[in-house]
Amino acid sequence: MQKRLSGLGFIAGVIVFVAACGDQTAAPKPTLSDTGLNAEPTESLYFYTGGTIYTGNGLETVDGVVVGSEGRIVAVGSLEQVVEDIPTLDQDGEIIPSLMQTFDLDGGFMYPGFVDGHAHLLGIGQREQTLNLEGTASIGELVTRIEAEVWGLPEGQVLFGRGWIETGWPEGRMPTAADLDQVSPDNPVILVRADGHALVANSAALVAAGVMDDTADVEGGKIERDPDGKATGILIDNAMGQVFSLVSAPSEAQIIKGYLVGAAEYVSRGWTGVHNMSVDPAHAALMEGLDQDRRLPLRIHNAFDESGMELAASRKHETDTITNRSVKLYMDGALGSRGALLIEPYSDRPDTSGLSLLEPERLETLMQEADRLNVQLAIHAIGDLANRRILDVMKAGDYGPEDRWRIEHTQVLHPDDIARVSALGLIASMQPSHAIGDLKFAPDRLGQARLAGAYAWQSLLDAGAIIVGGSDAPVENGSPLIEFYAAVARKDLEGFSTGDWSPEEALTRQQALSLFTAAPAYAAFMEDDLGTIEVGKLADFTVFDRDLMVVPEAEILEAKTVMTIVHGEIVFSARN
Repeated sequence: MQKRLSGLGFIAGVIVFVAACGDQTAAPKPTLSDTGLNAEPTESLYFYTGGTIYTGNGLETVDGVVVGSEGRIVAVGSLEQVVEDIPTLDQDGEIIPSLMQTFDLDGGFMYPGFVDGHAHLLGIGQREQTLNLEGTASIGELVTRIEAEVWGLPEGQVLFGRGWIETGWPEGRMPTAADLDQVSPDNPVILVRADGHALVANSAALVAAGVMDDTADVEGGKIERDPDGKATGILIDNAMGQVFSLVSAPSEAQIIKGYLVGAAEYVSRGWTGVHNMSVDPAHAALMEGLDQDRRLPLRIHNAFDESGMELAASRKHETDTITNRSVKLYMDGALGSRGALLIEPYSDRPDTSGLSLLEPERLETLMQEADRLNVQLAIHAIGDLANRRILDVMKAGDYGPEDRWRIEHTQVLHPDDIARVSALGLIASMQPSHAIGDLKFAPDRLGQARLAGAYAWQSLLDAGAIIVGGSDAPVENGSPLIEFYAAVARKDLEGFSTGDWSPEEALTRQQALSLFTAAPAYAAFMEDDLGTIEVGKLADFTVFDRDLMVVPEAEILEAKTVMTIVHGEIVFSARN
């Protein structure tokens, strides 16, 4: 494990220091034996104060927190308390004020570090560098954007983009190959839906990939067809691989840039860590190298794709801020693209109940292997049948909470299965922003009766489950403020919801804070090191410019990141 330096390791500039505690010498002279903390007499200490500090223990606040040069918290409290608790002594037993530097929070609000419990870090970085279709308001606007992007491209060059979602579009449908063919008859165009579980390709892309009207569906995938049997250009889940072959694999330099851009973007938003999903095992060594070169400022808990089981068991390529012990599996697809696996057919498409990407027999085999290798499983399940299959296989195998296996999304549960999540020791990894985005189409997909078990945060907590909060970026925006707001408001970003959207499932501010602090720490086996601001824990802090625990709901979205601290280092500061 590498040793990190405290202070300004990632900041290329000067943070304003408050004068170093000039009246410390007036305090009583404690001895090291009084504290029992074994502080080195010459250790530099960093005192954060001048704002409100939420420890994460209920709604408790303190005036200051002291971080040692090993990146751990050595005292919590007022200036007077920490001078008593953490003496910095010279050979004669005198306190040396210069060894304690003070960081002024300038009225900001500090919290235990916010952790995105489910995101795709490389995808976040790539989103910032490729054609980003977020916010596209209609098929007409999508076509116009593609026309502008294709202009000047060499004939045959593939145009690739991501981020469209048809929810709220005036056309009331997904785009098709025919829409794209109008402006790009020669260049293959491949545009991935925001959820990553569907795409639209134009005719040039379909032909180049060999996808014809009579091409058979692959297992776990679906080629959408019109009533005449003609392929529409929409490919769902495993069917997408048939056109992905047209897209050049990123170079190592592009992969590295993706991780660096994604990490920089995330710490600027106030995230101190991320549970990084569906990671290519080949990237583990790259991330290790970046962190050793002090270029990766984010704490990362990796969950590799299925091929990474042995790597996760070996725990290779870990650092003091990277852990590699998890594997991500997929039971089904997404609700928006009707790939989520349901017990009963879709209310708005009775001809389908979704897609199974992993059969129970295979899941049982993988659970046995993961248990033998001591590997954590993170299993994607959105539909009620996909979730039930996990619960059934878990029960049959008599696995327990010590494994800390997770259901990623846990989005639609049959009401009978809500209590089973905690009873079987599973962690529910959920993304609040999914609920405020899906409220515009989930009632159509599911029908009113099934909404009782959808996005059931409060019901799961009441049943004793641990819920980890995440964003699923780049599927969603990836803002901790949006996720916190969604958890407590259960309304879209304009404040809209409906009376039948289960407002009782919204969370309290305290519960929401735990979703992004204490719960991710537990889910990463790091509850002794992270999740609350306490002596002995690692110094991962998020500072916003307003009090998320008391401001009106809408004002949560207006907050700004003041500072992000990871392992005792300031990795982002709005002052710089």
